[in-house]
Amino acid sequence: MKTAERTRDKLTLAEVCAELGISRSTFYDWRAKQKAPRCITLPNGSLRIRRTELDRWLDAREDAV
Repeated sequence: MKTAERTRDKLTLAEVCAELGISRSTFYDWRAKQKAPRCITLPNGSLRIRRTELDRWLDAREDAV
């Protein structure tokens, strides 16, 4: 896998919040309540969310028709 592709499979917190249409504080509130998608914490404290994890998390919240 190319480095650029590998980087893109991990989203920044800003990218996730923009995609979900939520504020950073809302994400942190969900995270504190263990309602947010699983995150990777980098050594500098920054968070990354795998694209596959975000998609899985969204699928789990879909209403059954």
